[in-house]
Amino acid sequence: MSRERIDEIQAARERLRGIAHVTPIATSRTLDERAGGPVFLKCENLQRVGAFKIRGAYNALSLIPPERRAAGVLTFSSGNHAQGIALAGRLLGISTTVVMPLGAPASKKAATLGYGARVVEFDPATTNREEFAAGLPEAQTATIVPPYDHLDVIAGQGTVALEMMVEQTGPLDLLLVPCGGGGLLSGSAIAARAVAPGCQVIGIEPELADDATRSFRTGTLQTVHNPPTIADGTRTPSLGKHTFPLVLEYAAGMETVSEEEIKAAVRFLFYRLKLVVEPSGALGVAALLAGKIDGAGRKVGVILSGGNIDGATMAAILLEGE
Repeated sequence: MSRERIDEIQAARERLRGIAHVTPIATSRTLDERAGGPVFLKCENLQRVGAFKIRGAYNALSLIPPERRAAGVLTFSSGNHAQGIALAGRLLGISTTVVMPLGAPASKKAATLGYGARVVEFDPATTNREEFAAGLPEAQTATIVPPYDHLDVIAGQGTVALEMMVEQTGPLDLLLVPCGGGGLLSGSAIAARAVAPGCQVIGIEPELADDATRSFRTGTLQTVHNPPTIADGTRTPSLGKHTFPLVLEYAAGMETVSEEEIKAAVRFLFYRLKLVVEPSGALGVAALLAGKIDGAGRKVGVILSGGNIDGATMAAILLEGE
């Protein structure tokens, strides 16, 4: 393993002190029984902006040279990265523009605007977001900080697992990580290998957005176009040029869960642990509850990556369970 990669995550951890919350660990005896061993939930749903994304966003923006900051930052995101970039920009005095798909959760759009970003919407059914962003005037001068395929973003996301295993739970045997574009999964897997070499890191994604799983199993980059999953944070078209090789090198595996299994996990977290977790953030718990992952006799960690779910979606999921 490249020593430089874990050094970058450790450096990001220092930059984030006093900026990102040290999010708590939650446990559930019922979940332990279902999994067959102790399960520790890393509550990034209680992070600033309601998701882990502030970690990578702030780390990346803080590393922009002073002479480049006046030109601002441009990104594209359905919500959580958008909020992270917007807040990091406000904290660092950097203007931010976010390209966001039509139909993105209203709560995420409102929060992004509330943090001071400019939001430009596009139609994901007809337009590629990267190409759309490249056509904006800001693209000529601004620093582009994508949601996941950026080494400084990956290093920031890796602080979740580093913080968890160094400061809270100790080494784990297994760590389940939601996967969209692979930034959180890549960073977590790098951190885990450095601090707990025996820990297997497995990415979890929806069956309807299984591009990373197919990519991992075939060794060839696979794509998916605008997948209709309720886990909106995983609607990325593919792993990236940085995250794909990192996932292949550091992750131990990939698994998928159905839409019904995702909703069941959201309900379980709400009713049993009193935690509001968005569908993308509940993927690891979904895999455990559905028996997709065998946790028997192992010390298991699960990253709850975010809690930004609008009221209508949460109400529909809860009512469906009744």
